[in-house]
Amino acid sequence: MRLDKFLKVSRLIKRRTLAKEVSEQGRIEINGHTAKASSNVKEGDELSIQFGQKLVTLRINMIKETTKKEEAEKMYEIIKEEML
Repeated sequence: MRLDKFLKVSRLIKRRTLAKEVSEQGRIEINGHTAKASSNVKEGDELSIQFGQKLVTLRINMIKETTKKEEAEKMYEIIKEEML
């Protein structure tokens, strides 16, 4: 699945266009490499996302095309959150 779509479906970022903008700014890494919006993600990948002054590192547990709000949090597991 594309990175921008995963971020929207998992509700980490509300809109796909916003996810694309964040990745174009170089604020997202997949397994330590800077990611584009079109990058493919799979189960087990580690994402690092910079939200303002906060860096969130998470692991992808499952990939789903659509999900309910209650199930969205099960798609990933937050490993650590740190302030920059």
